[in-house]
Amino acid sequence: MRLRPLPGLAFALALLVAPIAQGADMPAGIKWVDVKAGGSVDAAFAQAKRENRPLFLYWGAVWCPPCNQVKATVFSRQDFIERARHFIPVYIDGDAPAAQQLGSRFKVSGYPTTILFRPDGTEVTRLPAEVDGERYMQALAQGMSGKPVKALLARAQAGKPLSPTEWQQLAFHSWDVDMGTALPRDKLPAVLWDLARRSNTAAPEASARLAMQAVRIAAGETADKAAPFDKGAGLQRVRAVLAAPPIARANLTELAYGAERVPPFLTEAGAPQRAQLLREWDRALVRLVDDGGLSRMDRVMAANARVNLARVEVGKGPVPVELQTQVRGAVMTALRDVKDPFEREALSVAAASALADAGLAAEADAVARAQMERSATPYYHMRVLAALARERGDTANALAWSEKAYASAKGPATRLEWGAGYLRSLITLAPAQSEKIERTARSILSELEPKPETFHGRNRAILERAGRQLNEWNKDGKQDAVLARLRTQLGTVCTQLPAQAPERATCNGLLTAKAA
Repeated sequence: MRLRPLPGLAFALALLVAPIAQGADMPAGIKWVDVKAGGSVDAAFAQAKRENRPLFLYWGAVWCPPCNQVKATVFSRQDFIERARHFIPVYIDGDAPAAQQLGSRFKVSGYPTTILFRPDGTEVTRLPAEVDGERYMQALAQGMSGKPVKALLARAQAGKPLSPTEWQQLAFHSWDVDMGTALPRDKLPAVLWDLARRSNTAAPEASARLAMQAVRIAAGETADKAAPFDKGAGLQRVRAVLAAPPIARANLTELAYGAERVPPFLTEAGAPQRAQLLREWDRALVRLVDDGGLSRMDRVMAANARVNLARVEVGKGPVPVELQTQVRGAVMTALRDVKDPFEREALSVAAASALADAGLAAEADAVARAQMERSATPYYHMRVLAALARERGDTANALAWSEKAYASAKGPATRLEWGAGYLRSLITLAPAQSEKIERTARSILSELEPKPETFHGRNRAILERAGRQLNEWNKDGKQDAVLARLRTQLGTVCTQLPAQAPERATCNGLLTAKAA
């Protein structure tokens, strides 16, 4: 049943509509080496070496909700601003010139990624942008005075002793954006579980985080990639975390991200262990929703996780009305109190997601529309509205919002990503509209700059995915003529690249059936 917004929420949304310009891409207080503004990454590394200072690299995008959250909760902190005087801060926006090529160089793809380097250019660690500001600062301090994660990992796996601080550094390395720099992705669950076992006595808090990450990542693996995992030991370890409020609080992000997948991974449907785990997990999440010491984002995430946890049992059916009311209350409180424009950008997306997952579709739509009206990047919220429409089966509005989002997106990498998203929606929701599909694909190809940097990083992944989708759309051969015309258009871009450049081969392979 669709519920109407409560008067309190309607009032909160009315406050959201008042336009407040976000202004600069980044909070004040730090003089970043900004690649979009002409800053040089190589010059920054040279300066770091010359001055014997670490280098802090931030890779993000102006529209990215987690990026806006880290701006609000970390980059705006006075202690971070003061700490920045001791390192060279570098900012690479995904739409900056050569940004995607730099992404390939540093093996970064997901926004945000923050990396700490030694003065000599050696990577130390990738910092976990999803944790609260205090823990981020702890991880940053440990990284600035500690050894590279790869060296610590090698020592740990060799059975050599690590200090509690070194175990903490391993636990708070951002393994989700590691991109194989320290450890291949398929090895993560087994290695993190082994590290949790080794650190349990010396550093119990680090051990708990390593174990929770291991279980969550294992639960997210597809059947063809899943490695053997001791689910009984995993269940015992997760329940121990849930039973210790301080440890559960320190692992909020793992509890939030794992709520939907971990219980079904560790327990069987209908088994007493499943019901027990769900009860204990929900009790821990309730404590976190009510914890006034946590950030607004964390509390909304915990509320959303309660819905995801409930869906382990109810599937796509309605969640209890009482839970809907509690989620609405958490969202109302968060939106009413937030002042920072970066935080509001991130929080509005989390709030809309929580409301939509709870079955409050109209209210989710209202939050997204309200933030769209005041946002410096309204195209992101149009994308949210497209996703919400698609979720409720409203194909016409899903396509309309996706098209509007693409039309208003700004920046070369962003326009490519938004255009590919609209193309994907057309292929999925309206495959018979071949003229519109071709027109959209042509528009995307027409904006590709014939430069090697265009075919790197996220750009390359997006283009390759779009090529696979177009070839799958044409699997019956009925769109051969369309694909032929698109290949001809793409060819005019590819031929302008240097003949021996690997990017030229990448470009030529994007729309071939073999590559797909």
